[in-house]
Amino acid sequence: MTTIDTKPVDQARLEAFVGQAVFDMAAAISGLLLHLGDRLGLYKAMAGAGPITPETLAQRTGTAERYVREWLSNQAAGGYVVYDPAHGTFELPPEQAMVVADETSPVFLAGAFESIASCYADHDVFVDAFRTGAGVGWPEHDHRLFSGVLRLFRPGYAAHLVDEWLPALDGVVDKLRSGASVADVGSGLGASTIIMAEAFERSTFVGLDPHEPSIVAARKAAAEAGVGQRTRFEVATAKELPGSGYDLVCLFDCLHDMGDPVGAARRIWQALAPDGTLLLVEPMAGDGLEHNLNPVGRTFYGLSTVICTPASLAQEVGLGLGAQAGEARLTQVLHEAGFSHVRRATETPFNLILEARP
Repeated sequence: MTTIDTKPVDQARLEAFVGQAVFDMAAAISGLLLHLGDRLGLYKAMAGAGPITPETLAQRTGTAERYVREWLSNQAAGGYVVYDPAHGTFELPPEQAMVVADETSPVFLAGAFESIASCYADHDVFVDAFRTGAGVGWPEHDHRLFSGVLRLFRPGYAAHLVDEWLPALDGVVDKLRSGASVADVGSGLGASTIIMAEAFERSTFVGLDPHEPSIVAARKAAAEAGVGQRTRFEVATAKELPGSGYDLVCLFDCLHDMGDPVGAARRIWQALAPDGTLLLVEPMAGDGLEHNLNPVGRTFYGLSTVICTPASLAQEVGLGLGAQAGEARLTQVLHEAGFSHVRRATETPFNLILEARP
C-alpha cells in the first residue's frame, strides 16, 4: 500500500518549485530548437548579419518561412535573439553568436546540445538499462553523440591545451619542442591529438580509441590538417596501449568512461618513460555531491547518467566511476595504478587537470 505524505504544503515553496519546473520545461524544448538552429545553419546565417526578417533568414538558409518565424519567436522569448517589434526583425548579438554560431569560440556550446539530442533519441535504450542494470556501449548510441562530443570538447582543447594545460606540467613543453613520444588514449575523433601535433612539429603522436569509426575519421582529419606523417591512430583500448617509453600520455575526458580505470592507468604507468608524465583531464567536480549542486554539476551528472556510467558498465570490471568523481577519487585511482606523484596542475570552470608521474 502506498503511504501518502500528509505533511502540510508550503505554498510559497510549491510556487517556487513550479516556477523552476516551468523554466526547465522551456529549456528542454528550447534545447531541441537550438539543435535545429545549429543543424539548419540558422545561427550561422544570423551571425554578423544585423537585424533580419524571418523571410530573409529563410531565403538565406533554404528553409520555410513559417517554421523560421516560429523558431525565431522561441529564440526571442529565451533571450537568444533580440526582437524589434517596430520593424519585425530579429538579431543575433555577437555575444550569443560566440556560443551558438562560432565553432572556433572557446564558449561554443552547440555541440553539447547535439550530444543531448542524441540522448533523447536513445531514450528506450536507457529505460531498459535502468531496469536491467546493463551497460550501454559507446557504439550503441545515436550517431550524433560522436560528432556532438567532438564539437563540445574541441573548442576548449583549442583554447587551453597548448597555451595553459601543457605548460602547467613540469618540463613537458620543453620535451615536446625537442621531440617527444606522445600517446593520446581515448582520442575519439582525434581533435586533441591533432591540436598537439600542429603545435609541436618535432614530436610524434599516437591516438588510441576502441571505436573504429572514430579512428577512421581521426585519420582523415589528421591528413586534412597536414599532420598525418607524425600521427597515427589505432583501434585499441587503454589497456592495449602499445609500446613503452612515452614522454607523455594523455587522457582527455575519458578515464571515467572506462570499465577498469585502475587497470587502464596501470598500463599507462607501465608504458611511460621513467621521467614521463600522465596528463589527466576530467570534468570539473568537487569531492562530494554537496560540492557539485550547481548548473555545471547538474549538467555533468545528467550526461554521466546516460553516457559515461553506462559506458563503464558495458565494459569489463564496470567500475562506474562517473563524470563527477572529483580530485580525491581520481587521485586514489592513480595511486592504486602505481603513480607516486599526483597533483592538480590547473583547472577551468569545466575541467580538472591532473599531472601524474611514476
